[in-house]
Amino acid sequence: MQISTSQLYDRSSTLMQQLAAKADKLQTQISTDKRINTASDDPVAFQKLALIKRASANDSAYGANIKVAQSLLAQSDSTLGSIESQLQKAAELAVQANSDALSPENRRVIGDQLTAIVQDLVGLANTKDVRGQPLFGGASGDTAVSQAQNGSVTFKDVGEPSPIPVGEGVDVHATDSAKRLFGNIPTANGPSDVFAIISKFATALTSNTGATAAASEAGADLKTALTQIGAARGSVGARAARLDLETARLTEVATIREGDRSSLEDTDTAATILELQKTMTVLSATQASFSKLSSLSLFNYMN
Repeated sequence: MQISTSQLYDRSSTLMQQLAAKADKLQTQISTDKRINTASDDPVAFQKLALIKRASANDSAYGANIKVAQSLLAQSDSTLGSIESQLQKAAELAVQANSDALSPENRRVIGDQLTAIVQDLVGLANTKDVRGQPLFGGASGDTAVSQAQNGSVTFKDVGEPSPIPVGEGVDVHATDSAKRLFGNIPTANGPSDVFAIISKFATALTSNTGATAAASEAGADLKTALTQIGAARGSVGARAARLDLETARLTEVATIREGDRSSLEDTDTAATILELQKTMTVLSATQASFSKLSSLSLFNYMN
């Protein structure tokens, strides 16, 4: 079988082009520290990397949500602590008022203090969160409670706040509705709410009507309300602990995923440099051979 001069020339030229392209690719892998820069470098690995990057982006979003939820839970715990303090003051006033020795004027003073506590509780119930939304607002994000001119308090939004996604199929309620926190207090007269309990007590004192009995009743109801708020704070703590676990899980997954990404994408610098040196050696030898071959008089004559 005879090989024509043009075939020999074309083969040598093609080989040099291939070697040069390989050298360029290896140099790019070294300079970028990435073995895969385009899908053609390794189609299968490129698809795996795309999945890894997508999962990492999702977890990054979950991580941001966790930080928001942690901030809301911390604010909830702090605000619930302030609510507990106000309820404790009201309970102490109930003990103080549960005495027949108090004068009507003393009872009116205590009643005014209780009215002020209701107003403080309304303010706490309508606390704005770090996003500028009602901390204890319901599903619609509306103001939690509203106080009329006569002092009565109503719940504006009784739905529960929307949960925050913090993982694949995992979400957490970072806050509670005011209705859940302040309402549905079991009393001897049926379910009531914190505002109504204290307001009723205050009215009895300022009007000096059944003050002692009202104090006894309010004391028992406020004890129940404090238990309910305490349970809410316990729930907030449990949810915060759950977020800590989810954060740890995301960190662990991210570490494993980074290892997978590195094994697929990162350049083995030492091995790649060695391969580049071999390629350049072959390319240089091929170029030298081609140069000598093309300079032969017979080669020139045959062309």
